[in-house]
Parts: sequence; structure tokens; C-alpha cells
Amino acid sequence: MNLILLGPPGAGKGTQAEKIGKEFGIPHISTGDIFREAIKNQTALGEKAEKYITAGELVPDQIVIGIVGERLAQPDATNGFLLDGFPRTLPQAKALDQYLQANGRTLTAVINIDVDSKLLISRLSGRRICQECGAVYHILTKKEKQVGICDLCRGKLIHREDDYEETVKKRLDVYVKQTEPLIKYYRKSGLLLQVKGAQAILDVYDEIVTGLRNWVSP
Repeated sequence: MNLILLGPPGAGKGTQAEKIGKEFGIPHISTGDIFREAIKNQTALGEKAEKYITAGELVPDQIVIGIVGERLAQPDATNGFLLDGFPRTLPQAKALDQYLQANGRTLTAVINIDVDSKLLISRLSGRRICQECGAVYHILTKKEKQVGICDLCRGKLIHREDDYEETVKKRLDVYVKQTEPLIKYYRKSGLLLQVKGAQAILDVYDEIVTGLRNWVSP
């Protein structure tokens, strides 16, 4: 299966991506991770990307698709992949289509985890992170035993600036503006699998897996 996973910040993409990858035996490819890897290994494209990132500029789509293409060409992605964090724009989606077509591959489906913005704001703004081990807590749904202290390592819990309510609202606004054309594009292409993300984690997962199995074996 060749899959793309879409969903706003706080939709639980990371959790679902890990489960989907194991279910279908395909690698979960986070574009953030492959960028860091390309830069770390100083590949030709990684070096080009680093120059833009260091200058605080957006990395051109041509370089982004090149780095993604390098990762998709690796042996573990031969039988499929799950892209998370790419494409982010319509030009990137069209460039990915061209790359796949040139390499004799096609997308199977595009999963979109849809969650109401009010719920996302509550999820993200209530999140607290351990600054030592990275464990995640929530002021409503996953409270620590001792206020402000991690249950696992006794580290201090912090409220990241990215999770402040106003910051979360801005992040969601940016996501919607970027992704709306993508959703329309993939819906028109007949590839969009819409999933309700406000459910429990396992219910979201079951809806995704059932949808995908029906997709390939109607």
C-alpha cells in the first residue's frame, strides 16, 4: 500500500501512523525525520535543504520532492509506504504524483483524520511535556500523580510555547489554509478516505484499517 496520512496538529497522526505501518508492513515516513537524516548524512539534497533552513527560508518543492524520492527508493519502501507530513501543498502533491508515475507506482489512498478545531485546541493547549524524558500528560485526560512532576522520571513538566492556546489557533489556521486544496484534490482523484478523529484511538484505528481493506478489496 502506498499511503498518505493527513490530519491537523493534535489529531493523533503519529500514534495512528505507527499502528498502520505495523498492520500493513510498510514504513512510516515522517518528512521531518527524513529531512534531519538527509542533513545529518550531508547528501547533496540535504546540503541544499540545510542552506535554506539555516537562512530561515522555505525549502523549494523540487528539493523536498527529491529528498522524499530518495527515501521512497530505499529497500524497506519497495512494497509500500506511509507518508506523514508530505505533501503539504498542491504543487507538492502534483510533484509526488509525477515522481510515482515515473517510477511505476501509484497512491493507494489518502487518509484524512478529521477533528473539530475546538477539540484540537483543548487537546493541545492542555498538553504538558516532561522536559527530561519527553513523556506526555494532559491537564484533563492524563494527569500526573504529583502536580508538575513526571510519574516516570520525576522530571519537571512544562507547557511548551507551541501548545499555548493562541499559538495552537494560529497553527490550525495555517494547516487549514495549506491542506484544504489538498483535500479537494485527493477527493476529486477518488483517493480520499475520511476518518472521524474525535473517537477513541482504537476506534480511529479500526475505522482506518477497515476503510483501507475495503478500499483494496471491495
